[in-house]
Amino acid sequence: MFLLFLGLLALLYFAWSMVMMEINYRRASAMGIPVVRLCIDSQNLPWMILEPHVWPLLDKLPFSFGSFGRYSRRGWFFLDKGDSHRRYGPVWALATPREVTVVVAESEAIHNIFQRRTDFVRPSIMYKVLEVYGPCISTANGQDWARHRKIVATPFNEGIMSYTWDESVEQASQMLDVWTGEGSSEISSVSGDTRTVSLNVLAATGFRKSYPFLSAQDQSGPASYRDSLQTILDNAILLMVAPRNLLDLPFAPESWKRLGKAAKDFKNHMLTMLNDETKALNEGKPGSGSIMTTLVRAMDIQHESIKSEKSGASAKGLSVDEIFGNIFVINFAGHDTTANTLSFTMLLLSAYPEVQDWVAEELQSLPEDTKGRYSDLFPKLNRCRAIMLETLRLFPPVPSLPKLTYGSPQSLKVGDNTIVIPQNSGVLINLINTHISPEYWADPFSWKPARWVTTSSASESDSALLLETERMFTPKLGSTIPADERIVTPARCTYFPWADGGHSCPGNKFSQVEFVAVMAKLLHHHRVRAVPKSGETCGQTRDRILATTQDVDLQLLLRMKDADKVRLSCARV
Repeated sequence: MFLLFLGLLALLYFAWSMVMMEINYRRASAMGIPVVRLCIDSQNLPWMILEPHVWPLLDKLPFSFGSFGRYSRRGWFFLDKGDSHRRYGPVWALATPREVTVVVAESEAIHNIFQRRTDFVRPSIMYKVLEVYGPCISTANGQDWARHRKIVATPFNEGIMSYTWDESVEQASQMLDVWTGEGSSEISSVSGDTRTVSLNVLAATGFRKSYPFLSAQDQSGPASYRDSLQTILDNAILLMVAPRNLLDLPFAPESWKRLGKAAKDFKNHMLTMLNDETKALNEGKPGSGSIMTTLVRAMDIQHESIKSEKSGASAKGLSVDEIFGNIFVINFAGHDTTANTLSFTMLLLSAYPEVQDWVAEELQSLPEDTKGRYSDLFPKLNRCRAIMLETLRLFPPVPSLPKLTYGSPQSLKVGDNTIVIPQNSGVLINLINTHISPEYWADPFSWKPARWVTTSSASESDSALLLETERMFTPKLGSTIPADERIVTPARCTYFPWADGGHSCPGNKFSQVEFVAVMAKLLHHHRVRAVPKSGETCGQTRDRILATTQDVDLQLLLRMKDADKVRLSCARV
């Protein structure tokens, strides 16, 4: 009887879903754009839990599943490779039981969406999981977002950049010592080691304390700010979705208990840092100069604004919970994005050794007296930056960006047509499609960092340069490095590794400084190589590397499923 009741409930749920999907299909059809039915929404919680386990089984069956097989997968934007837009055009819609979602991939329409922040708002409910320690910039909207943004962007100043450069160089140097040490024929885990570098740099900038680099095979349990942070970031999804008290239950798995303890330890470390910085502020001292220093000064502004509430002044600073919430988001976003980009880059460099030599030419052309200094080096290392820009073009951490037409319908011009998007409809900006569109990029699916570098004397526009022929993308070795080399600027709204518009990432330059410092240290005197399998040719090794970079999943950010399937070695040249 009970099973019959469950079956009846499942049948009723399915029928209700089909009815709601048809209602939303008719709403979407009124826009006059192509509409695709999808019987289950990507935000359906049970499906979010089951999907990673279901598709490996369904993929073994000898038939496809149509639109369900394409659009119900997490990270379908990357797997789609722009095929849907070639089929349906620059704008089309998904009709699911939950909502209508308009998918946009036209650059001027995207620019319009970014400019109209009050018409196309951030769907904060989707980001609520990031409020692990409190409200943060990722879940704020409107004036509340502007308040967070102004303060969160403040720590990313030139003083922090210089410190980040020095710390990144030091961490990369220690990593190279491990990679090239006696008896180190292979790197134990490239993905694990790049995560360690990124973690240590973040911990140092957050706490102004350096931690020694430890290879992925030598990590220890939570004992410090840095180690608690590592446990949290390695288990971020569980921490975001599971109630905190669930992690401490007597029958909870040991891994859950370790995560619960790390979460408490990390908050205690933040409290200690907060108290130290507050004491320094009250005593008129400068503080440590860390990210916490700036946020505590912002908290002081909050106190003053609260005192003046009677005069109608609104809050300008951050509360304690907001400070903790933003510190977590800064660490989460800054860690996984840079670590994953470094991991992708290491494999791609091993597939294209000529790019390593091309970058090394730039490094070796610099005067000896400038080596090591951020202010002298970073602006000149265009080829190191080009590697990052090209990797992010093909492997953006966030392949799509959600928006919402909250409260009222919104018109949107796409090409020569104008559509009216219903109120409370989702709008998905297909970021990766513009990154690989042949309209903006020549040979768009190939990793060619040289496309990003030109000279100031070049007469073509930047957007035209990115569409040049193969000659531009072939690194030229053995020639003098032009003194006026510069980074090409892509056409407006065709490149979004750090989003765009008012909601662009405040850590944009921070991530570039860290990445460039690591690349400069690595490629100046060393090269990474893929370890071939027995009987494997160079071409087969390259194909295996590239296949590994395409085997990705999307939990919260795009990443390789198993970067360590390709074993790398590192040697001095």
